[in-house]
Amino acid sequence: MTGRRASGREREPWWLELSTDELLDVRFCDLHLSLAGTALEERLNRLGRELQRAGLVFRPYAWLSTDWFTPDGLTGFAIPFYLAHPRLVRLERKMMLEVEGGTTDWCMKLLRHETAHAIDNAYRLRRRKGWREIFGLASTPYTEDYRPTPATRNYVQNLDYWYSQSHPIEDFAETFAVWLNPGSRWRSKYRGWPALRKLEYVRGLMKEIGSTRAPVRTRQFDEDLPSTRSTLREHYAERQRCYQPHTPSPYDPALHRVFADTTSELPSQAASTFLVRWRRLLAQRVASATGQDRYLIEQIVNELIPRCRSLSLRVEDTERAMVEVAALLAVLSYGMTRGRRRSFSR
Repeated sequence: MTGRRASGREREPWWLELSTDELLDVRFCDLHLSLAGTALEERLNRLGRELQRAGLVFRPYAWLSTDWFTPDGLTGFAIPFYLAHPRLVRLERKMMLEVEGGTTDWCMKLLRHETAHAIDNAYRLRRRKGWREIFGLASTPYTEDYRPTPATRNYVQNLDYWYSQSHPIEDFAETFAVWLNPGSRWRSKYRGWPALRKLEYVRGLMKEIGSTRAPVRTRQFDEDLPSTRSTLREHYAERQRCYQPHTPSPYDPALHRVFADTTSELPSQAASTFLVRWRRLLAQRVASATGQDRYLIEQIVNELIPRCRSLSLRVEDTERAMVEVAALLAVLSYGMTRGRRRSFSR
């Protein structure tokens, strides 16, 4: 799957001891990162073993870039640079509050998902009549702001935000990822779900192509780090702009009632940081009290985090905020399971 294993202790990178501000001015091409000898190499090797266990001769290739993506037509995929070194993981968390793929389980879910895109390109699967009947038309336009239906059983759940509902190509990738995961127990978990038909289709399709060589074989590296001359500071400024909501959110009035703004002189912490720290406990408490799905509640919290940061909201009283945020999440989760987003405008 990857290059040779690093022997012995590799020399530490020159930028390791830089301050955050100094590190942000380093260009990607000057990081000199590699997959070899990292936790990513181990996870890619694990992915290879899963593909072998599933009877597939296909192996994707991988490279480091600025994000997770599989270019259309290529049989490999990009992995974000920060996963190649703990110092860059810390920087990603500081700049974005979260590290996508930062745990082994999360990373493996993403690797399986991207492998699905690569195998789709390699075998031209989306052109098949059966694929189109099961998943829909790959030519369907992507929408920037899809609104999932959490209660539906027509889709599997692999990545957050019910990503399988965003597009037919993502539906296939998520279904493949669940099928490939040795620990998913998909037959029992999805018994009685319409999504089970998709999993059975993927199982049959992979059995059909498993031992055959892919008709498409590439070795291109799109937007790889050695060719990327922008700085980390430029990269994070652009990402933060992308995650910045451009229009008022229906959550804003409720968030302003729960949290304080930056004009307060009382000691406080960022509301976004508060939500990141306590989201799992909040989800557990709200799920226990309301009977709502804990996964659903965590995703609602994930939506509130960037909005709180955009509004520069603060927490002055942690105990009061815990109570009021829990009440807000209870109402929001109820509104979503009723099939709509609830407005909090007075």
